[in-house]
Amino acid sequence: MTKVNEPHNIPKYNRELLGSKDSITCIGKGQFGGKANGLVFIQNVILEKFKHDDFTDIHISVPKMIVLCTDVFDEFMAANNLYEIALSDSADTRIAHAFQKANLPSEMVGDLWSMIANVHIPLAIRSSSMLEDAIYEPFAGIYATKMIANNQLETVTRFNKLVEAVKFVYASTYFRKAKNYFKAVNRSISEEKMAVIVQEVVGHRHGNRYYPNISGVARSYNYYPLGHASPDEGVAELALGLGRTIVDEGISWNYSPAYPHANPPFNSVNDLMKNSQNSYWAVNMGSIADYDPVKETEYLVKCNLAEAEKDGVLNLLASSYDYHSDRLYSGTFGNFPRVLTFAPVLQMNELPLNDVVKSLLQLSQQEVGTSVEMEFALSINPANNVRASLGFLQVRPMVVSADEVDITQSEMTGDDVLLASETVMGNGICTTISNIVYVKPDRFRKESARDIVKELEQINLDLRTDGKRYLLIGFGRWGSRDPWLGIPVEWGQISSAKVIVESTLPEINVDLSQGTHFFHNINSFQVSYFSVHHSGKYKIDWDWLNQQPILSDQQFVRHIQLASPIRVKVDGRSSKGVIQK
Repeated sequence: MTKVNEPHNIPKYNRELLGSKDSITCIGKGQFGGKANGLVFIQNVILEKFKHDDFTDIHISVPKMIVLCTDVFDEFMAANNLYEIALSDSADTRIAHAFQKANLPSEMVGDLWSMIANVHIPLAIRSSSMLEDAIYEPFAGIYATKMIANNQLETVTRFNKLVEAVKFVYASTYFRKAKNYFKAVNRSISEEKMAVIVQEVVGHRHGNRYYPNISGVARSYNYYPLGHASPDEGVAELALGLGRTIVDEGISWNYSPAYPHANPPFNSVNDLMKNSQNSYWAVNMGSIADYDPVKETEYLVKCNLAEAEKDGVLNLLASSYDYHSDRLYSGTFGNFPRVLTFAPVLQMNELPLNDVVKSLLQLSQQEVGTSVEMEFALSINPANNVRASLGFLQVRPMVVSADEVDITQSEMTGDDVLLASETVMGNGICTTISNIVYVKPDRFRKESARDIVKELEQINLDLRTDGKRYLLIGFGRWGSRDPWLGIPVEWGQISSAKVIVESTLPEINVDLSQGTHFFHNINSFQVSYFSVHHSGKYKIDWDWLNQQPILSDQQFVRHIQLASPIRVKVDGRSSKGVIQK
């Protein structure tokens, strides 16, 4: 197994980033941190073995970057006496402002100046801490990334913006989010050291907006497969614009690379349109509204699909909704609404992005020696010989084996079983749930579905306020817009549910959705989702539920609280799950 985060020999910065053949250089003599080492691993190992000639339409590379090593961080912290406020309980803004007032080491200032004098495209200033992307305690998403437009005429202005961004990323090492995470994993934040990556942003400029056509996250193992997909066939998420939409907002087009033509996990075009991406992030190349060096999104702007269509980027990403026929058609035509399905790329294969993603996942997993997650961004170049450029932005190991769950047949049928299913999304073991909220089967009426939603919403609010998670059991399709097919809840109305069960009754015997209405939420929040048919071989023990202490008994919904928590086991490999009393 090759270690992603082992140190690599990288040339020192030579003050000619763009003119140099070295796409990765460094300033300082310290360590690179997890994220930067991962990028070096991508360039020196994965892309060296990748068969580029098989994909002549897409140029694949690591975007040019400079790494500020950890010794630069150490000197910055010590010379400016920043440890006292950094390790204090001060607010993030106070810590950030203190870092902004400090001075970077003089020996690195000249290198940054010469670099910024020669670079005029947007830059991403990314964290690369010593603990980031470690396999057993991944700190992914804990620290800041700041993007800057870097398009001002004066070198001194661009230099100042770069320095502000570097200081902001340094400060994020000690923000509340990071400190709380360290406490949760029983580590001391004083151990942490931060390297910083200064990297070119993948994309093109469209007026005052700069962004890639597609950002993506792909994993070689999928704990939440749908349809014919299996866990080891992986999963990919695509979004228009900067990757912030996926990693921070959880909005994307989610599909299995093994089945790019599969129908989307929605019951209707209307559901698909309501749940698909309708805005995107870009680097703001115009004037910014407010100068705020301690704001991560200072140079970012959120845009709508109409602006993307004006920029001419939707033709390979969108479908058009013909409301006359209530159908989606791949591509953009007429004055029909646009829906980001990525159908021209995934279904029509107008660009072999999916084949590239599959190949990179397979090779990355092979070289890392375990399941992996990768991030990338694609920029389409219609005027160039190479149709598109893909920036490989990150690879990190996934912990799969540590979370493997085995469920025996005797566990599925034992006397202590509340319910079981062979159609379950999720993975893992949960032993912390003592609250159960269920729709009473003898009171359920299709015509009362909206009243049921109101009762559920209030119980969810009470439990969320108390910081408690719960098991939710109901009938029909959770989230269906049609109350005759299920319970038309929005995700926010059941957001504290840790485990969701959809079941059937003789009078509501529809095909179960298996959580497709809430797929992105279930995926993001690692919610287990059980489907149990009333006439199947596994039953819900309603008699036991009705004998438990009642905390709240409304017209349609009952809330019970157990003396001891239930035990939830889900095996993501076999899609089996059991809830034990």
